[in-house]
Order: sequence, then structure tokens, then C-alpha cells
Amino acid sequence: MARLVVIGGDAAGMSAASQVRRMQPEREIVVFERGSYTSYAACGIPFLVAGLVEHPDKLIARTPEQFREKYRIQTMIRHEVLAIQPKEQRILVRDLEKNEERQEPYDELLIATGADPVSTGFAGEESKNVHLVNTLVHAEAINQALSSGGEVRHVLIVGGGYIGLEMAEAFLLRGLEVSMIHRGPEVMTTFDPDMARHVSEALRQGGIDLHLHTALEGFTHQNGRVSAVLTSQGSIAADMVVLGIGVRPASRLAKEAGLALGPKDSIRVNELQQTDQAHIWAAGDCAQSFHLVSRRPVSIALGTIANRQGRIAGINLGGGYATFPGVLGTSIAKFMDCECARTGLNERELKQLGRQYVQAQISTRTLPRYYPGSSAMHVKVLAEKGSGKLLGVQIVGGPGAAKRIDSAAMALHAGLRLDELINVDLSYAPPFSGVWDPIVTAAKQAMKEV
Repeated sequence: MARLVVIGGDAAGMSAASQVRRMQPEREIVVFERGSYTSYAACGIPFLVAGLVEHPDKLIARTPEQFREKYRIQTMIRHEVLAIQPKEQRILVRDLEKNEERQEPYDELLIATGADPVSTGFAGEESKNVHLVNTLVHAEAINQALSSGGEVRHVLIVGGGYIGLEMAEAFLLRGLEVSMIHRGPEVMTTFDPDMARHVSEALRQGGIDLHLHTALEGFTHQNGRVSAVLTSQGSIAADMVVLGIGVRPASRLAKEAGLALGPKDSIRVNELQQTDQAHIWAAGDCAQSFHLVSRRPVSIALGTIANRQGRIAGINLGGGYATFPGVLGTSIAKFMDCECARTGLNERELKQLGRQYVQAQISTRTLPRYYPGSSAMHVKVLAEKGSGKLLGVQIVGGPGAAKRIDSAAMALHAGLRLDELINVDLSYAPPFSGVWDPIVTAAKQAMKEV
């Protein structure tokens, strides 16, 4: 039976390998992972640092030993793939422990290399007290530094995206002083600025020393440590620096092998997760997706997408047939009691596409005002001018606000118009919502502009 080789042992890679094993119990499956862990919840890293998750093992779904013994998937950790050779149908692998290289043949190859953190390009980035937050090893390094006898009192976070928000909360919960620099007018650049300002305000109210319109320009470093971060607005002292400036598809191997690339150099795939080269597939953060609203290929790094793409690739590699329909970019995060979520397109994206749209914003409550626990909530709805077709939704609010984004995602997935969304039979009881769901209220407001 054809030999399946997988490059990358996390979400997409192991999801695919497990799916193939269920469909083909006797097939040879080999996974090469350059790190020390497989199948772990990277999204849980901020909560591990915060102390809300007790031990790194809690984030590991299955160990390499479990994959080998229970699922008979040969999982080779600390093995880095150096090159893909499509004509010979083989890869070049280095055993990082033995520092030995060898060729490995494949009949089918799945690239699931994930995403790489964006580099600052400044000297000092490799200093001992400058940290990334992309892997479990990164989390362990941060925790070790925080446990080293009170040397870290002030942390500076570069970047106000999802990771920046969650790490800011984590460090506050550890009793540290936290500064954040962000080059945009507001944090959370996947949101429109008029919605993101509510998140910026929450950060300040929560005790974060927030510097907006502030670009990173370098580090003051000596003897392997950074003592200050140089910015467009001056120097900021710090005992630890955390970089959260984004990720890019880890597509170097694919590019060097001559595979076609898409947005942000993500690996181009069809709806089956096949690349343009025979017998080579790709899934996860390294691969492109199809956006269901813009109807264009996109690169979006989310664990939900990686797992779903991995499953689709696994079904097809296992002899079945399945297609990946696309994505909406639905995402959610929180800082303390401030929750934020979005789905579909924002105003910047709609303008880039030349789409005519209307928008409406409302400020409301998560629950009826008379019910205990009610908190402020802001909702923004974007819809197509003329047809009223829903294009995007953004939510910022207190506890219980953000998870409502799922109903908006379902409406977008179904291609609903505003008038259809208004008539959806949503649930109501005072402990959960007002009689008019806030998304429906915003949709009613937007209908006036259509």
C-alpha cells in the first residue's frame, strides 16, 4: 500500500494522518516533526503562561509515543525536512539529535509545516529575554524566565493582535507590569478601527501601558540581553520582550521544490487540498484557503482551519472524497472581561475589493439591563448595498458577548440577507439575551441603509 509521508506533526498533519489511519488500517504512515511535541494546543499557550493551565502536558492531545503505539503512525520528532524532491518522490531529512541526513521516499506527501513568526530584522532579536509565543517550547522558555527569582518585573509586548491581547492578560495575572506597542491607530487590525478602539480602551483600563501609532525600530542590547526597546516614539525599558507581530506561511520547502504559491506565499491548493504537483498535498497554516465572502484565495492562520483542512486531506489521501468549502476568518479573543470576535470581511477589505456596502453599529447590552451580570456590547454589521446580503460582523463587549459571532458565521455561511437574518428563530430568555438578539438589532439598523 502507498507510503504516506507527512511533514509537520501538529494540527493539520496529525489530523490528516489520523484520518488516513481510520480509513486504511494497514497503510504505512510516517510523520516528520522538527520539534519535540506533536498534536498540541498552541492556542492554549497564553493560558499556560498565565497559570490557568497547570502543566504543558495538559495542552498535548497525543504524544509521539501514543501515535506510534496506539495508532501505528511512525512519528519521528526532532527530524527536520530539508528539501522535497518531487521528481524522485523523496525528501531529504536531518535527524537533529544525531546530526545525520538521509533520503526518505514517499508515494504521497502532505506538507503541513504551519506558519513561521515574522522576524523584526533588528539586531538583538535573538537575545535571551526576547521571546516568541508560537510553540510549546517558547511557552516553557517564558515560564522558566518568569520563575527565575524575580528578575522580570516589566514585560513589553510588540504587537496588539490576538496573541498580544492574550499574553497581556497572562502577564497581568502573573503580577507583572506590561507595556504594549502597536504600529496601527488601534489594536486588533482585523477589526475596523471604530470597533477596535473599544479593545484599546479595555487594555488601558486593565492596566496596560499602551502605545499606539508606535513602530518598532530596534533594541538596546548588551551581553545577550535587551534592556530597552527602541520605537518611533522613543525608548521603553523592559526586562522581557514578547514578539507578537504576526506569522507567515512556512512554505520555503514548497517554494524551493517548485510548487505554485498563493497569497502571502501560502501553498496553492485546490478544494481537495492537492497542490499543482502530482502526489503532493498541503494543509494548515502553510496552505491557502478560499474565502466564502470575497470569493478569493486567502491565507489565514487559525487552528480551526488547520484541523478542518487536515481532515479533508486525510479523507482524500485515505481513498475517499471530500472538498474543503472555504473559510470566513471567524475568530475570537479576550482581554480580562473584554471579549472580541469577527467574521467575514471588514471595511478595509471591502474597499480593497471595490464592493459597495452599508454598515450599522449599535451599542447595547449582553443581557436585559434588569438582569444581573449584564454588560456593554458593541455590534457592527456590514452588508452589500442593494441586495442586503450579509458581508461581515464584528463584536466587542463584556462576558457573553463574543461567542454570539457563531450565529453570524452561520448566517454568512448560508449566504443570508439582512431580512432573512432578522427572521431567524433565535432563542430568548433573560439569563441569556434580550428579546432581540444584538446581531439582529444591528441587522435591522443596517437594513435602513440598504
